[in-house]
Amino acid sequence: MSDPQWWQRGVIYQIYPRSFQDSNGDGIGDLKGIEARLDALVALGIDAIWVSPIFPSPMADFGYDVADYCGIDSRFGTMDDFDSLLAACHARGLKLLLDFVPNHTSDQHPWFAESRASRDNPKRDWYLWRDPAPGGGPPNNWISDFGGSAWEWDEATGQFYYHAFLKEQPDLNWRNPEVVEAMLGVLRFWLDRGVDGFRIDVLWHMVKHADFPDNPPNPAWTPAMGEMFRVLQLHSTDQPEVHGIARDMRRVADGYSPERVLIGEIYLPVERLMDYYGRGAPEVHLPFNFQLIEAPWKAETLARLIADYEAALPPGGWPNWVLGNHDRPRAASRFGPEQARVAAMLLLTLRGTPTIYYGDEIGLAEVPIPAERVVDPRELNEPGKGLNRDPVRTPMAWDDGDTAGFTRGEPWLPLHDDWRTRNVAAQRGDPGSIWSLYRDLLALRRERAALHVGDWLPVECAGDILAYARRHGDERMLVVLNLGDRPQPFAIPEWAGELAVLLSTRGAGADPALLRADEGLILG
Repeated sequence: MSDPQWWQRGVIYQIYPRSFQDSNGDGIGDLKGIEARLDALVALGIDAIWVSPIFPSPMADFGYDVADYCGIDSRFGTMDDFDSLLAACHARGLKLLLDFVPNHTSDQHPWFAESRASRDNPKRDWYLWRDPAPGGGPPNNWISDFGGSAWEWDEATGQFYYHAFLKEQPDLNWRNPEVVEAMLGVLRFWLDRGVDGFRIDVLWHMVKHADFPDNPPNPAWTPAMGEMFRVLQLHSTDQPEVHGIARDMRRVADGYSPERVLIGEIYLPVERLMDYYGRGAPEVHLPFNFQLIEAPWKAETLARLIADYEAALPPGGWPNWVLGNHDRPRAASRFGPEQARVAAMLLLTLRGTPTIYYGDEIGLAEVPIPAERVVDPRELNEPGKGLNRDPVRTPMAWDDGDTAGFTRGEPWLPLHDDWRTRNVAAQRGDPGSIWSLYRDLLALRRERAALHVGDWLPVECAGDILAYARRHGDERMLVVLNLGDRPQPFAIPEWAGELAVLLSTRGAGADPALLRADEGLILG
């Protein structure tokens, strides 16, 4: 691969700003807190931070309801604080990506205030307004991802407006050219300021069928799944016109530099996900690949998944991998503490750009949230169905102090019970910790071209073993992962007979011919 961009060689680290580091004692993380912890991220070995939304917001959905796309919420600091953070990142060789939320605004955004003022307001068509269905009621059967009808009645103007998420998050009308130009202007505002790219929230939601037909019922739906799954989102997501918008965004980013990166949040089957790389014209650089979050943790399943994804990539399409994020279960909870180490080795040795979710590097698991402290609107709307996102958004633990070094005040969500031992300071001093494993994996990945830009090649194996080769020029490396809790034999390929063990998830004593339980190895 010739002259790869930083986002092809590098590793991205997602920060949920409310939970990373509080600098002023209010129990909520902020921009100054992030800046204070940059050296710890450099020591870990990451290349870029992606910061979840920091724009002014009523916080109905904790920043994903934006009231001003070109400002900073006072809870997180000021624009001067942002500029300082950006400069501090760049001084350390780190890139900074923002979370762009273009599908919907807050209902407190001035655009929506104008839109709902009257039917003839110039911004009425900036949002999705519809008359009631014949006989009354919502215009169609579309369901909010947070439960209930996706249509909210506005008594003053006698129409419904559409919201794919909370009623406080009205969807923009991306078929309106004025909306497109205004939002592209937002991208230019932050690119002019020096940001290195964007993660684009719910990209596949952004355009809806022009005629708003009913969505078909989901024959597999059960009440335990959550109400949004009652229908298949055939007409409310992934419309053909969304690709034109993605191309527009890409043209804006490319107009600044090929180093500016766009990452699209897209939960779709692989064959449809591939369309977001662009057919005929480029779209996002990295359509997020969430398969490791959703797949069964079985060697045979993962081997097939990886091979199928590699085969599906369009010419020039660069892969990417994710183990968790602010919406989905923690890796340590899904796999257990030992397999979470194996999962880290998988994430950081596959071909493509990995994204690490904050806290995974200390093995942070989901934290039980008492009912009286639940704040996630998804859980509050549909309690008891396993939809609560609070458990994966709890504060980072930096040391063994009374509030884990996160804040001088009361943390906005509870800390994990074992923060006095499960924290960055303790683990940085322990060469056998999961933090040290992440650091060693990232250092090896940076050092070896085979790991950061090399080809991926499957290796025949059986049982609980998942194995593959990474190759770049004359350099060949072998990754062998035991996804089971018992020792597993492995037949070392003839070409790898002279390779030595460079790293084990379980430390000294590794034997690639007989992997220990819950062990991953890198040979080179």
